[in-house]
Amino acid sequence: MNALKRFFRNHRHAWALGYFPFYLVAFFMLERMPGRTPHIIHSSLDALIPFCEYFVVPYFLWFVFIAVTLWWFFFNDVPGYYRLMSYLCAGMTVFLIVSALWPNGLHLRPAYIPRDNLFVDMVRFLYRIDTSTNVMPSLHVYNTLCCWVAIGRSSRLRSNRLLQAGTAVLSVSIILSTLFLKQHSFVDVSTAFMLAFALYFPCYAVRPARRPRRLRRLTGR
Repeated sequence: MNALKRFFRNHRHAWALGYFPFYLVAFFMLERMPGRTPHIIHSSLDALIPFCEYFVVPYFLWFVFIAVTLWWFFFNDVPGYYRLMSYLCAGMTVFLIVSALWPNGLHLRPAYIPRDNLFVDMVRFLYRIDTSTNVMPSLHVYNTLCCWVAIGRSSRLRSNRLLQAGTAVLSVSIILSTLFLKQHSFVDVSTAFMLAFALYFPCYAVRPARRPRRLRRLTGR
């Protein structure tokens, strides 16, 4: 307990992480709310995209990508951490509002996969733990774009060409995985891009006001 107190005393910016438990509770409440008929999302482009189980690898790498990015900014760049958290939380809040007011879902998942391998087993596991409701905009895509932007905007990371190239490859692979696994419609992906574009300006393009000296001492910036 003392170690936990010391951690929060030395990392006062950890308070922002409290948004994630709130989000998870709100999301699962929406998922289990009775009497909600989802609006089915579909695009003619969805039929042109084949199912490919190998994209399950970058799909699951999303969890590592988000966690590692947040971890790095938390411990190494507090102002960048606050901007990234603002970007993430703003979009996730919009997602909750859309899901509450306009419940939605998909009918894209293949009823039968005519192959049997490790990647197909991983897809079947994914389908069991993740529903195909409340999917717009795609948070898998939106959060990926947030982290990609944060890494690209970081003054300490932008000069690392290998990291920037690797981030781009991983981000594109994660975004494509949502389509090739039939987890999201082209509509979900497009709206995630539009949301990321709209929220970029208040979170990154606007120069933040200079913080009080006391706050700069607490964050070390």
